[in-house]
Amino acid sequence: MKIARKVFAFFLLCCAQLILFSSAQTPQKTGASSHYLAYVGTYTAKTNSKGIYAYRYDAAAGQLSPIGLAAESADPSFLAVHPSGKFLYAVNEAGKSSTVSAFQIDYATGKLALLNQVSALGEDPCYISLDRTGKYVFVANYSTGNVVVFPIGPDGKLGDATSNVQDSGALGPNKERQQAPHAHWIEASPDNRLVYVADLALDRILIYGFDAANGTLSAWPPSGTGSHGGHANDVSVRLAPGAGPRHAVVSADGAHMYVLGELQSTVTEFDLLGTDNFIPVSSQKISALPQNFSGHNDAAEIALHPNGKFLYTSNRGNDSIAVFSVQRRRGTLKLVGIVPTDGKTPRHFAIDPSGNYLLVENQESNNIVIFEIDSATGALTPTGQVVQTPSPVDLTFVPAS
Repeated sequence: MKIARKVFAFFLLCCAQLILFSSAQTPQKTGASSHYLAYVGTYTAKTNSKGIYAYRYDAAAGQLSPIGLAAESADPSFLAVHPSGKFLYAVNEAGKSSTVSAFQIDYATGKLALLNQVSALGEDPCYISLDRTGKYVFVANYSTGNVVVFPIGPDGKLGDATSNVQDSGALGPNKERQQAPHAHWIEASPDNRLVYVADLALDRILIYGFDAANGTLSAWPPSGTGSHGGHANDVSVRLAPGAGPRHAVVSADGAHMYVLGELQSTVTEFDLLGTDNFIPVSSQKISALPQNFSGHNDAAEIALHPNGKFLYTSNRGNDSIAVFSVQRRRGTLKLVGIVPTDGKTPRHFAIDPSGNYLLVENQESNNIVIFEIDSATGALTPTGQVVQTPSPVDLTFVPAS
């Protein structure tokens, strides 16, 4: 009898674990967790756009419903949301007058209230992100090739810069696009100890040490440690000459980095062999274009699916999304499909929080097109929903409270 009870108890435990595992693997499609605000950054110069636009998003149905203009803002080309969900930050890409803006989010109306605005300390900021603690904002200034760190106050406002670093190094061979350093992407490593910077003109991902206590960037590895000496950017992720790294993404476990080369429309996969003795090893370079494509193309965005099984990139020129499968252990890629975006110039796309839908912002056709993601293959199928938006160039989600 005791043995039977133990067997029965073990059976119940296994069932409970199976249920928990299944619920953890399946995105929730009901309840408050499926409702989000979505904010779209735009270009306002020479367009009909007025700034940042807000939408209600139902992740259960993949449905995007317009709210309207959330905040008037000049060329808010890239956005980032604070981990608390209370604040939104935008770069204002306006040449010598470029700024960074901080907003308070109103969940009830979707409106954004400007908290403050600071100089970008460079020209044409094109990317913004936050460190893993939510205490700092990182900004990449394209035209001046420098990256800046701004602290975030308890009230969400941006403070005076704590770090301002100029990209430097040998330029790539493309005389038209690689004539001077062009910082295009900046993100913290998963452990928040390093900061990666993609410079399109240097054909490199620069690497800096990050001091989260003071918000400073420094040469990495520190002087006198490691096998690479103490000079800034001794260790960097080096791409093929002329690749033009635009954006990159690091796998959740920090073991792999995927770099999108804008100028050659390629993805290069690197193995990141530890953070104490960082050795980026290029293991694969793969095209994101159809074999028979012969026109001009600029690759634009790259993203990993939350499940880590698929990777996506966008093509401006071919106007498509390339779909790759990811080999789990090795991290290598296989191109499995290229899907038209049903619009022109897909500058950015976003995978929704459920992982079930991919939303493409077609800048020059002024629309957002929604695709359903096949959970088994990563394939994309248009849902039929197309939302008209003036010059959309970035989209980010905020959980609705």
